[in-house]
Amino acid sequence: MVSDVYGSVEVHYRLEPPREDMTQARLNVTLPSGPWIAEISRRHPEVTFRVLTAIPAEGRGIALVQIHASDPDAILTEVTDHETVIDCSTLQRTEATATIQIETATPVILPAAKQAGISVEMPVEIREGVATVDVAGAHEKLSALGEQFEAMGLEFDVEYVHERRHPEQLLTYRQQEVLRTAVEKGYYDTPRTCTLTDLAEELGIAKSTCSDILHRIEETIVKQFLEDLPPLIGGDAETPESAKISRE
Repeated sequence: MVSDVYGSVEVHYRLEPPREDMTQARLNVTLPSGPWIAEISRRHPEVTFRVLTAIPAEGRGIALVQIHASDPDAILTEVTDHETVIDCSTLQRTEATATIQIETATPVILPAAKQAGISVEMPVEIREGVATVDVAGAHEKLSALGEQFEAMGLEFDVEYVHERRHPEQLLTYRQQEVLRTAVEKGYYDTPRTCTLTDLAEELGIAKSTCSDILHRIEETIVKQFLEDLPPLIGGDAETPESAKISRE
């Protein structure tokens, strides 16, 4: 339900059924022995592997992986020689990076995520056999993912969990209308092509009212943006007790 005040009349309305809030989380998953990326990253703790895209298939997986290393050629040799690698081709090569397309017989994380019905946000970074995985979905699906990992014998810890609301739930209909008009007329362009006075006239409201609405919009969006902003990989972040994924 959304409310706006027009003069002395408060109007309540619903544009559409409310959407479910989405939960975002970052998990640090300890990969099991066996998969090439787990074993090679443990042998070379100074090397960073970034899975840019990945597609799970029946008993195998295809991925685009970026390797950051002082000597990518030595790492590439180990990758192509690993028993779990079906096919590997180098797509791009620089002095300190190599981007490869790889087919492997031992995908781990994506099959578990698919089974739990949750999306994994790319890229996934792997160092020393630990994958930093960002996921988003309903809270119960996050719990289901944790259960899948445990069933597969995968250890993991939760770096952070927080709720993300849909944009429609952040702003009232009137605020959305004002914001859309402001963007369309160029109020937020650089340089600005629409003044506050022009915008107020376009909306048919007082300049002070327009300014107040814009300030409330900006406050809401900026605060929500900072709340949704994930900690940097390797940064310190505490997970509130009330937000932790159940592992019982």
